[in-house]
Amino acid sequence: MNPGSRITVISLAGAAVGMLALSFAAEPLYSTFCRVTGFGGTTQIADAPPSAVIDRPIRVRFDANAATDIPVDFKPTEEFVDAKLGETILSFYEVTNISDAPIRAVAAYNVAPYKAGKYFNKVECFCFKEKTLQPGRTERLPVIFFVSPELADDRYASDVKSITLSYTYYPAGGIPDSARPQDASAGS
Repeated sequence: MNPGSRITVISLAGAAVGMLALSFAAEPLYSTFCRVTGFGGTTQIADAPPSAVIDRPIRVRFDANAATDIPVDFKPTEEFVDAKLGETILSFYEVTNISDAPIRAVAAYNVAPYKAGKYFNKVECFCFKEKTLQPGRTERLPVIFFVSPELADDRYASDVKSITLSYTYYPAGGIPDSARPQDASAGS
């Protein structure tokens, strides 16, 4: 084999190994990117609420869905809440197991519009952990959140007057790959 062919073979083998390594790193890198930037409506997780509240109103609408293969009735307790940027809000969802057996479930979530994701912060949420739902029982599920005052300084988000917080319940271990980028609970 001549030196030129040897370099070509080594380069192609190196490229193939590099592409294989990138394929394994793609999902964790993408998830990290989504959590940091709010891409795809991924919300943030906050340790504490902000110290300032800005007198700019924001309406947060609530949406609830369940995968077709999970027998639950899932809904928000209120349609929306009007808040100010930086104001800490406590809201609830309700879930009822309508089957006759316990169900292990987990909630995936996102917000719309997607550009609001990096400003939507959860302090506490039922979606951070897998839950076992007992048959015939209804549970109130809390979510504590705030919309960061930094939203007011983002000229690309100046048109955001309303945010929809959406959850979808899935059987535990059954979240489809298409929902994972919005599911920060998978890593918490």
